[in-house]
Amino acid sequence: MNKQPLAASVSVIVPAMNEAENLPHVFATLPDWIDEVILVDGNSTDDTVAVARGLRPGLRVVTQTRRGKGNALIEGFQAARGDIIVMIDADGSTNGREIRSFVATLLNGADFAKGSRYAPGGGSDDLSPIRSLGNKVLTGLTNLLYGTRYTDLCYGYNAFWTRHLDALDLDCDGFEIETLMNVRAAQAGLVIREVPSHERSRIHGESNLHALRDGWRVLRTILRERGHGSAVTAQAQVALAK
Repeated sequence: MNKQPLAASVSVIVPAMNEAENLPHVFATLPDWIDEVILVDGNSTDDTVAVARGLRPGLRVVTQTRRGKGNALIEGFQAARGDIIVMIDADGSTNGREIRSFVATLLNGADFAKGSRYAPGGGSDDLSPIRSLGNKVLTGLTNLLYGTRYTDLCYGYNAFWTRHLDALDLDCDGFEIETLMNVRAAQAGLVIREVPSHERSRIHGESNLHALRDGWRVLRTILRERGHGSAVTAQAQVALAK
């Protein structure tokens, strides 16, 4: 995939708050064949928006109306015009060069491409032992309750066909949005394939993630959604994109 047209248009959603120092590194990794980049600004007090516009003249900016990563992503999804939506982080932890693998997985038949640091070829420079343990426990619980075969529940590098937004019916504001997407994609019977991804450490600044607080919100989401829906027979599979 070079600059030639793809069979589908691609929108990349980048939620950001005070990430002016990191955006040059993030945008430098984005493929030139992407059709649309949407920055969802969480009312930054630094030069996040100005830096982003300077780096990418065709950038679209959405100003977040509430707070939280979940709300930022939802507002970005609603603004997207592409056939495919890819979600990446603005802190440099997700590598835009991997977008090719996510898009290829969708073009090869998947409805939802789920990034995994634990799939063969994936990895992380940032996972602490406590976060890794918590993720494994929550991933195991999700697989038990929903009949899925995820390897990495709490990772936000995902891509999906825009037409499935109604099926996902996203309605949360916090970091638990990633879990909500994974659970509802499974409940909707979407074809889910995992894509190996390597998480890098944040380049500048500090994360807003709080392991205990956000872990509790993820757990509540898993249990609440199980009460509203049912287990699925379709299972997530690891797709090694080429």
